[in-house]
Amino acid sequence: MLSIKLKIKKMKKIIALLVVLFIASCERNETSLDVPDANDDAAVLYYTGILNEYVLANTIFQDVVNNTGDALLKAETEIKGEQNGSDSGPEITIQPFDLETFPKTITVNFGSGTLCEDGITRKGVITLVSTGWYGQQDSFYTTTFDNYYHGLFKVEGTQVVENWGKNEDGNLIFGVTVEGGTVTSSDGVNITFDEGSNRTWISGSESPSNIWDDEYLLDAIQWGASSDGTPYLVAFEPLLHYVLQPRTVKSGVVDLEIGGITGFKINYTNQTITVLGETTSWN
Repeated sequence: MLSIKLKIKKMKKIIALLVVLFIASCERNETSLDVPDANDDAAVLYYTGILNEYVLANTIFQDVVNNTGDALLKAETEIKGEQNGSDSGPEITIQPFDLETFPKTITVNFGSGTLCEDGITRKGVITLVSTGWYGQQDSFYTTTFDNYYHGLFKVEGTQVVENWGKNEDGNLIFGVTVEGGTVTSSDGVNITFDEGSNRTWISGSESPSNIWDDEYLLDAIQWGASSDGTPYLVAFEPLLHYVLQPRTVKSGVVDLEIGGITGFKINYTNQTITVLGETTSWN
């Protein structure tokens, strides 16, 4: 059984190789993009738009982790008879319906539209196949999507979440990967998103059936391309501190490289954004 530190180290090596392959692929398939001159005011607007697209994709895929983890926890409590299905939330089905048999398929069906507690309307189906229950170390579940929408945005790709066990502080750590992630819309949004990350559950574990009091730290390397095909590469330093309700990033810094240009930052600690050397506050 690998220790958490070894798992993180192994994941980072794999991610580094994938990022190198991604960048090489972008260089081989580079097309002429209509990118404004770096000294032009239009360039600030252009790159700010790419930052906004990245934030959208990242927010959606972090949301998927939250909702699938919640579904897996609810499935376990329902089978134990500790909780019945909710009339107001998505329909959750569990096959096979017992505590011992794995892998287990859990389907989360939002139907033609379900207004969720966070104010977001979701529709379509999320399917996860799990090798164990949420709190079981070394178990993992794989998530896929069937005509699934987060608000106006269609979500596709494959996400894998693995329970790495507890760290020295007693907090659960989950390794998360996203492959072939896309966020699209009818008005031309077409963002690609891949990720290798670890999430440390720092608050809310004492009430596992309620995700809305959860907080976690996210350490990740992410990469993809904006709607116009401009590649981006992302790392966090310091780590992002997520709070689920009210939904916000409490602190941390996102460092981005966009189209081969470095120095883009989203600083959640002091609520500033840096684009081409210009730092502005959003508070």
